[in-house]
Amino acid sequence: MEALLPIIIQIITGIIGGQAVGAAIKQAAMSQLPKILSGAIGGVAGGQLLALLMGDPATAGALGGLAGDAVGGVVGGGVLTAIVGAVMKSTNKA
Repeated sequence: MEALLPIIIQIITGIIGGQAVGAAIKQAAMSQLPKILSGAIGGVAGGQLLALLMGDPATAGALGGLAGDAVGGVVGGGVLTAIVGAVMKSTNKA
């Protein structure tokens, strides 16, 4: 369970970040499923990337551990959802 907790936090916070970006960028007209999927995938990717950049969680300071997972999840989920929204918007115009 200890190994799964960071991933669960990254997924949940990624979905939150994806929903926030999806609500802010309404012109993309994304349905819930793409926002949830891109948020979850981006959350895990962002959390893992932040963990790689921060190094050892014991020496990472304020962004170490679960807080780092949450921040990486929100940012990663938001960024990937914005990218997916932009791609979907551009393909709908064609």
